Amino acid sequence: MADKARLRDCKRLALFCFTLVTAWETVSGKIRYSIPEEMHKGSFVGNILKDLGLDLKELSDRGVRIVSTGRTQYFALNLKSGHLITTERTDREQICGQLETCLLHLEVLVEDKVKLFIVDVEITDINDNAPRFQEDELEFRISELAAVATRYSLEEAQDPDVGINSVQGYYLSSNKHFSLDVQTGADGDKYAELVLEKSLDREEQDVHDLTLIATDGGDPVRSGTAQIRVIVLDANDNAPVFSQPVYKVSVLENVPVGSLLLTVNATDPDEAIHSEVTYSLRKMKDKASQVFQVDSKTGEISTVGNLDYEEAASYEMEVQAKDVGDLSARSKVLIRVIDVNDNAPKITIASLFSSVSEDNPPGTLIALLNIRDKDSGENGEVTCSIPGNLPFRLQKSFDNYYSLVTDRPLDRERVSDYNVTIKATDRGAPNLASKTTILVQLSDINDNAPIFNQTSYTLYITENNPRGASFGSLKANDPDSGENARVTYSIPGTQIQEAPLPSSISINSETGALYALRSFDYEQFREIRFQVQAQDGGSPPLSSNVSVTLFILDQNDNSPHILHPSFPTDGSTGVELAPRSSEPGYLVTKVVAVDADSGQNAWLSYQLLRATEPGLFSVGLHSGEIRTARSFVDKDALKQSLVVLVKDNGQPPLSATATVTVVVADSIPEILSDLSSFSAPADPQSSLTLYLVIAVASVSCLFFTFILVLLALRLRRWRNSQLFDSSNVTFSGVPVSQFVGINGVRAFLHSYSH
Repeated sequence: MADKARLRDCKRLALFCFTLVTAWETVSGKIRYSIPEEMHKGSFVGNILKDLGLDLKELSDRGVRIVSTGRTQYFALNLKSGHLITTERTDREQICGQLETCLLHLEVLVEDKVKLFIVDVEITDINDNAPRFQEDELEFRISELAAVATRYSLEEAQDPDVGINSVQGYYLSSNKHFSLDVQTGADGDKYAELVLEKSLDREEQDVHDLTLIATDGGDPVRSGTAQIRVIVLDANDNAPVFSQPVYKVSVLENVPVGSLLLTVNATDPDEAIHSEVTYSLRKMKDKASQVFQVDSKTGEISTVGNLDYEEAASYEMEVQAKDVGDLSARSKVLIRVIDVNDNAPKITIASLFSSVSEDNPPGTLIALLNIRDKDSGENGEVTCSIPGNLPFRLQKSFDNYYSLVTDRPLDRERVSDYNVTIKATDRGAPNLASKTTILVQLSDINDNAPIFNQTSYTLYITENNPRGASFGSLKANDPDSGENARVTYSIPGTQIQEAPLPSSISINSETGALYALRSFDYEQFREIRFQVQAQDGGSPPLSSNVSVTLFILDQNDNSPHILHPSFPTDGSTGVELAPRSSEPGYLVTKVVAVDADSGQNAWLSYQLLRATEPGLFSVGLHSGEIRTARSFVDKDALKQSLVVLVKDNGQPPLSATATVTVVVADSIPEILSDLSSFSAPADPQSSLTLYLVIAVASVSCLFFTFILVLLALRLRRWRNSQLFDSSNVTFSGVPVSQFVGINGVRAFLHSYSH
């Protein structure tokens, strides 16, 4: 399941990157909906699924979602139905104030097609607000000498609704002294004036109570009332007059609360108390009444709340000057708010692919960013940047959108993830900046084969090892991750000399530990060379091989082997001849031995363990040569038995013994004459010696007879040839056997002795 999701993400990302250039050039047409205000949360706005031309299954597969850019998210996409629904109560007056047309802009992103749809939702007004006067009771002080048709401005009623649902008319309760004149201003607002229809007489009636009614044009009609009290005063001939018909002032939006903006001035030519003027603000919207105030005595207009250029760039109101006799004048006040750089850019991540394959080409899309600054002019111009040492770059797509794309090939084995800090800076003075950090993780591909820690391995094991003994471990590392980094080990070879390799050596496929499946013999194998393969779990898998040399260490497990004298198989003992006339140091024979071990385990030393006549013979420590240590004497026995110990230099040392029988005689007849002394051996070893002497004598006699016969035949043939040549040379009186017998015997005995 995870593999399918990953494949789907890769396809989406590939399509996203492929169509990015053309997709940013044009934005799909606008979709517009219209809904009345005051709709409850979850209300239906429009079937956006149908308008986008998608079916319900494609809605989630193609990644259709709303990109939020405002402070409050009023709408959401229902993925089960494909409908655009409200998420908050929509109060038109709160959202748009007095704007004639209230539009909320949405941006719907279809990630699969990389299309951005602009959706405008118009909030239409309903008559949910009644007109309301700023003051419930209005008081006018009018001189009894006021002329008929004198007009007195009345406070306008405020209705947050717009259009036909706003204030449409004013009505005055019936009376004989006053009437109401309703007029329409240049801005379309209606305002009422109280008109004196009949002269006042303070003595007749000093107070007149009237009711002012304001109505809107909604259905049903809503209304608001204010009570008017007219107090009749003594004579007041002149109304106040402002020094300017229009007052204009520009003010920075960050001025502190209580700052003086301007001072208005109105004068009244009357004298005494009738020249006193009081000031008040009229025709102010609800928000303006919370921001500005006027000092009723001095005419100073100051702030009582914070200004915000982003909420209102200008304010328009009227200031009224009224004297004690309620004669008044009005002047317009225009306040222009100057933008200051008080808003840092806002970075919104519209779309993010937090995991990117390391083999994606340069230009692959990582994130789509929306960057806005609510300030205006240079204060709202934004530049974006990222650190220069990262393999990414920012490029402007359209409008306020930027795309973060790869700038060069990526390698997860060098850097597995990046924290990309995106900084947005405006051009205000001083400039403001905001940052956001995106974690970009690189997903692995199998682009690295396992690497052994060494280029080759040399391992050692002592011979005669137990089966299953571990003699070393190999380690290979794969810089990839996950299954791509899971390494398994194997031995690819099949033959090691004459033995199958799998039956001799095995390796743990997970840990790389090597084991001996048989007991090795140094004398059979001195070293074993084989290959070990490390393979990862990627698809397709990658592998590497390394050469391993296993040296088998020698153990002192072989005793010296006697080559000469060879051990008889018939129970006899080898016999060596030593002339009785031998001088001291005469070489009688040599004990030859070998050791199958090596090194110091094969260093052999010889020593005479036992002898018939101690001191008669000596043995070379390292040569094994048996020599006479002194001259023979008559009392020395004919047969000398020597036991030679051959010992190696191992730990512990191993040894073998060789028994050498030396017969002291000058000729074979002398040997034969003394054979009787061997007839009664004291032990089985003596019987063997006797048999050996008899056999040697017999073979010698046969060989001697064969030589005599051969010489006789050769002499006869030679003689016949001489006779044929009439030669007189003869060998008369000389026996043939005597001619060659002595030399032949001597040659035989000499050879045999050595």
